[in-house]
Amino acid sequence: MGLSLEARFERYCDTMVATMMHADREQPGRWYLKGLVLPGGRKSVEPMAARVQPERVRSAHQSMHHLVAEAQWSDEAMLAAVAKEVLPKLVQGNAPVFWIVDDTGFPKKGKHSVGVAHQYCGQTGKQDNCRVAVTLSLATHEGSLPVGFRMYLPREWTDDEARCRKAGVPSEVGFATKPQLAWQQIEAALQAGYPRGTVLADAAYGDETAWREKLAGRGLTYAVGVRPATTVWWGEHQPAPEPIRERGAGRPRHRLRRDAQHQPISVAALARALPARSWRTVTWRQGVSAPLSSRFARVRVSAANRDRPRSEEWLIIEWARDADEPAHYWFSNLPEDWRWQPMVDTVMGRWRIERDYLELKQELGLGHFEGRNWRGFHHHASLCVAAYGFLMLERLSGAKKNSARFKTPALPAAFRPRGAGADAAPPTLVDRDVSLPLGAHRRQSPAAVPVLRARRAS
Repeated sequence: MGLSLEARFERYCDTMVATMMHADREQPGRWYLKGLVLPGGRKSVEPMAARVQPERVRSAHQSMHHLVAEAQWSDEAMLAAVAKEVLPKLVQGNAPVFWIVDDTGFPKKGKHSVGVAHQYCGQTGKQDNCRVAVTLSLATHEGSLPVGFRMYLPREWTDDEARCRKAGVPSEVGFATKPQLAWQQIEAALQAGYPRGTVLADAAYGDETAWREKLAGRGLTYAVGVRPATTVWWGEHQPAPEPIRERGAGRPRHRLRRDAQHQPISVAALARALPARSWRTVTWRQGVSAPLSSRFARVRVSAANRDRPRSEEWLIIEWARDADEPAHYWFSNLPEDWRWQPMVDTVMGRWRIERDYLELKQELGLGHFEGRNWRGFHHHASLCVAAYGFLMLERLSGAKKNSARFKTPALPAAFRPRGAGADAAPPTLVDRDVSLPLGAHRRQSPAAVPVLRARRAS
């Protein structure tokens, strides 16, 4: 007979808390991980302490808070331990693998919490007061797992040493753009020997020619977004021919030539110039209520950035039949003989990262950390990813829906989290189980991970 859910969780926790390198951190580490997977409207420290240790909330709260906000353990070591547990189950045989780069925002009031600035926030879809983290996830059609996570610090933070010191930002952390942070995570994944995959990213990353060239230089394939104004050499839009040079007439040119008749074309103008026969309707996966499909075109182009000679690559365009403008443009160095279906499957593969963020934030409390310092923000995120990794393992194991449940003790009748009355549900509603709805997603999409939602016990 196999191990029970509790036994599997304890064994998984053994591996996670071992990365904390101190015996005093083991018990609060287990409490924290269990608090993240148990039901509850908020996954900040005090409500979790009340769920996992209802008879001694204050002492558990202090231990868990110290573990996250102050204890010096390695986030990189914990993320590596999660990857070591999950990736062998997630990556099977010759199935396609994707490395998905993205960033996610965490709305936050005030100005003292580390990284908070007025910047674009994906969660609210506008410029907002928030902090932002850059992530790298490794995905297959069976699921996905974050393997890299780092806060983006705007210049208004990195240029203010006193502000960074007060928020606990390590002295070696300086300003880095989001593509630079993503590249650091990709380099770390390569060094760790993770299964290689096609790199997917939106135009905030893909529009940087040097970033794409570094990917290709490390032998990575990519399918990354670019903006409509990005220019390319294509068709009759070619560089000016080189003039005939006399022997000994100086060094040869290393840049392509332009003149009034020889100019590159924007990818938006190229899309409008394509004939109707260039477009093809392709279905790439099953959605919640219907198959997802759209119109695509693809052509071979050379990027025109800084007029340096470059090899041809794919420009892929999505333009729905009833839309006024194309929805997306991608550059990709996938093979020239790549078939339509796997190519569209690849370029449309970034939906998995949105699912990661949704589940990490809504189900596992990724955005619920209330502290202000650098260490706490990253420790909380690492533990959320570790909890996500356990639930991913449960789904990949093929266990039947509702067959595995965590028992949750009732909260003390008088318990109310400080400053957050909505966090404390009435005691009659909290004595419930956590059901892991493994495989429930298959009713919606064969490629989707389940929403790892707490369910009332029947």
